[in-house]
Amino acid sequence: MLRISKMTDYAIMVMVELNASKGAVLSAQALAERSNLELPTVSKVLKLLVKYGLVASYRGPSGGYSMTQDARDISVASIIAAIEGPIAMTECSVEEGLCAQEAMCSLRGNWQRISMAVARAMEGVSLAEMAEPPRTAREPLRITTLNA
Repeated sequence: MLRISKMTDYAIMVMVELNASKGAVLSAQALAERSNLELPTVSKVLKLLVKYGLVASYRGPSGGYSMTQDARDISVASIIAAIEGPIAMTECSVEEGLCAQEAMCSLRGNWQRISMAVARAMEGVSLAEMAEPPRTAREPLRITTLNA
């Protein structure tokens, strides 16, 4: 089963709340309250998002966090990469030498193709789309590129 981690899900939730603030600087506490998450979790997520450049951090009494880009320009893939690292179906899809079976296995190239297709699909979904109301089963998210 393919599944993103809870931290990645929380990161998307926090980013949606930042987007809803229309450019305002929000504290970690305010973001925790708006997203119904624990403050330590939100703080950890924000640290990773700042490190990846998706969120800007401001110090001081009126400090907090804001998005660095428009939500239409931030892909789900970039948020996943900020929290989990490169999108890959297997470890060998990203980096050589991580699997004991690598020398005898001929699947790496195919796993790379699959990983690239999944990454492209996630790159085709923006944070702005994620912030929209849920779609019905007849209205799937628009995925722009799936061709290898």
